[in-house]
Amino acid sequence: MSVVARDDRVLRPFWLHQLAEYLIGMVLIAMGLQSPDPVVPTVAGGLVVLNAAFVDGPLGAFRAISRRTHRRLDLVVIGLLVVAAVLAVVWWNSAFTRRAPADPARPVDRTEVIGRSAGRLAGQAAKAIRDRANRQDR
Repeated sequence: MSVVARDDRVLRPFWLHQLAEYLIGMVLIAMGLQSPDPVVPTVAGGLVVLNAAFVDGPLGAFRAISRRTHRRLDLVVIGLLVVAAVLAVVWWNSAFTRRAPADPARPVDRTEVIGRSAGRLAGQAAKAIRDRANRQDR
C-alpha cells in the first residue's frame, strides 16, 4: 500500500462538490416530502442544501462563509446525518403501543407452561455443565 501525498492526488473542482451537495440535499427533501413522517429527511436535506448555498463557491447562492468553514461544516452536517439515520432506524423498529395487560380470566396454556419449564431446565443444565468445565480448567 503506497501513501499518496495530498498534493499528488487529483482533486475534484469545488463546483462539483457543491453540485453533489445540492443533489443529495434535494433527494433527501424529495424523500421526506413523500414519506408519512417527513421531518427527519426534509430537515437533513435542508441542512445539506443550505450548507452548499452559503459557501463562497461557484454555485453558492449567498456566499456568506469561506470554503475552509464549509469544510468544517461538512463534517458537522455529515455527523448530523449519521445521527439522524441511526435515530430513524431506532424509531422505525420501535413499538409505540402499550402491551395488553395479561388477562387473568384467560385459561392457562399447559403447553406454554411446559415449554417454559423445559427451557429453564435446559438453561440450568447448560450453566451447570459450563460451571463444571470452568472448575476443571483451573
